[in-house]
Amino acid sequence: MPSVKVPRNYHVPFLFKPKVIPGSIEDPIKLLKKAADTKNLRLGKTVHAHLILSSETSKFLDIFHANSLINLYAKCDRITTARHLFECMPKRNVVSWTALMAGYLHKGLTLEVLGLFKTMVSVDNLCPNEFVFATVLSSCSGSGRVEEGKQCHGYVLKSGLLSYQYVKNALVHMYSSCSEVEAAMRVLNTVPGDDILSYNSVVNGLLEHGHVKEAMDILDMMIGQCKAWDNVTYITIFGVCAHLKDLRLGLQVHSQMLKTDIDCDVFLSSAMIDMYGKCGKVLNALKVFDGLQTRNIVSWTAIMAAYFQNGCFEEALGLLSQMEFEDILPNEYTFAVLLNSCAGLSALRHGDLLHASVEKSGFKDHAIVGNALVNMYSKCGNIQAANDVFLDMTSRDAVTWNAMISGFSHHGLGNEALNVFQDMLEAGERPNNITFVGVLSACAHLGLVQEGFYYLNQLMKQIGIEPGLEHHTCIVGLLSRAGQLDQAEKYMRTMPVKWDIVAWRSLLNACHVHKSYGLGKRVAEVVVQMDPNDVGTYTLLSNMYAKANRWDGVVQIRKLMREKNIKKEPGVSWVEIRNTTHIFVSDDNIHPESSQIHEKVGELLAKIKLLGYVPDIAAVLHDVDDEQKEDYLSYHSEKLAIAYALMKTPTEVPIRVIKNLRICDDCHAAVKLISKVTNRLIIVRDANRFHQFQDGKCSCADYW
Repeated sequence: MPSVKVPRNYHVPFLFKPKVIPGSIEDPIKLLKKAADTKNLRLGKTVHAHLILSSETSKFLDIFHANSLINLYAKCDRITTARHLFECMPKRNVVSWTALMAGYLHKGLTLEVLGLFKTMVSVDNLCPNEFVFATVLSSCSGSGRVEEGKQCHGYVLKSGLLSYQYVKNALVHMYSSCSEVEAAMRVLNTVPGDDILSYNSVVNGLLEHGHVKEAMDILDMMIGQCKAWDNVTYITIFGVCAHLKDLRLGLQVHSQMLKTDIDCDVFLSSAMIDMYGKCGKVLNALKVFDGLQTRNIVSWTAIMAAYFQNGCFEEALGLLSQMEFEDILPNEYTFAVLLNSCAGLSALRHGDLLHASVEKSGFKDHAIVGNALVNMYSKCGNIQAANDVFLDMTSRDAVTWNAMISGFSHHGLGNEALNVFQDMLEAGERPNNITFVGVLSACAHLGLVQEGFYYLNQLMKQIGIEPGLEHHTCIVGLLSRAGQLDQAEKYMRTMPVKWDIVAWRSLLNACHVHKSYGLGKRVAEVVVQMDPNDVGTYTLLSNMYAKANRWDGVVQIRKLMREKNIKKEPGVSWVEIRNTTHIFVSDDNIHPESSQIHEKVGELLAKIKLLGYVPDIAAVLHDVDDEQKEDYLSYHSEKLAIAYALMKTPTEVPIRVIKNLRICDDCHAAVKLISKVTNRLIIVRDANRFHQFQDGKCSCADYW
């Protein structure tokens, strides 16, 4: 191949111009600062390479360049590279230590920050400056290490650097975050000079630890001193209003904000949405949301939560498709709200779809999502799926354990609930008051009177939990279920507790189950005094009279109900089949397949009568003959729903029915036998609990 000769004086043009790197010291430092501030790692590495090439005569980089590089790599999330450069420096100054500490703080590695600080002071004998102290104090805040924070406070006093505003702010924030409220207030009140950041830190710290009254006092102080509020202040104060559910204060703060020229960004708007949602004003929350020019995942999750908190579960779920239409993907908090909305509706199929989205999105290991999944499956009647999620969770908190314990208790699986409680103790998780509600409920289901009183009087006291109304109500239920009705009444009469209607209803129900009609009448009188229009009490009392053949009492109750115009709420049951919810009311003829459903009910009743089923016509309050009473019982809503599910679902699929009222005695007896003749698992969620019917038995052991 012939060679090409180029004339000696001819210059070959460059196709690509080489980057020109300034040669002065200041220019690389400026470029590294720019690269660090914009997180432009590529530019930073280019400058780093130039510095290495230009310092061939020296093994080490200039200290100024090295500090700039540490700052670059720390801010660009390359903390290991930053540490390597730091360790290779023959000489370090305070800036070197500060840059590396800030990098570790940004990564959340607070212990590394504290370790560096101790080495800097004790080994290198350097005097920390105000930036070092602010970083170390922030590290103590993030890790809750108040003792190290106090030691750092001592260093600050000795160094005379407390007058720097950001050091004071860091101290206030540290004490507030560590629940040292008095210390935070002492720094705030005694150290000269303050700004809005100090107040924001104190108020946030107070709220995080439940000191709402003290937070309100700080708010009054801020108003009295005419401090100019910033966005963080308004977000914090809206959080106070939400916590207190103080709509009036929230409206006042909102009005004050509108009078200022403050920039109402998406985070401030989200705080307002949250406040209105928790104060029960969904339309106000929606108005703020609709007024947003740009929305992010925080604002979408806030409006979903507002709907959820006010029982608008369908509306919350409906927002998901709208959000995805705007190309915004859900995060872990969004999924938690949506799953809890499914729990509120008992929408198992929808919950299953969300679970699949959680797995696909990679959020399944977040505790808040796992907790919501356990809650959703428990309340939708699939306790096995709830337990599977629980066992698969990599991190659990108190909410996780409580959800599983309460789920098992609510399903009548007392032994399983107590086993989870023992696992919780062995795992070192501290139980709280909610935990013991589930534990005492499990004891009640199992009739473990001695164990229940041990948990109430000894273990709760040992842990430092004061028993509340819910715990004492569980004890009433425990004694009642064990048949110790006189002791239950005595407990209620003698304990210095302000009992609510729930506790008295629990005792009344026990009187009905144990056929203690004399006590039942006395308890019913108490309940009626507390709620004169409580239809459930009249129904139970009438049933007790009927079972005791006291027909005069039945007539009297019916007459009283007519005089007070008290009507029994119609029973409604629903079942979800192939993404469609089918709703049934007693003696339903509206369903398109009502004739086939009635025929199926008749077929089932004929089969279970062979096993000894006798319709409980005494429970029918209608003034009709016995044949009509039996006919009325035959087509209660839960029987219709179960019959339809048997017609439409495969034999191996469990049937899940939800009812708005307590399942009646007749239906309970019938469904037990239906589960036996059809060899199906039938789960009914009524107003009180879950009933798992299988092989002729119910998980409630005939007590509900």
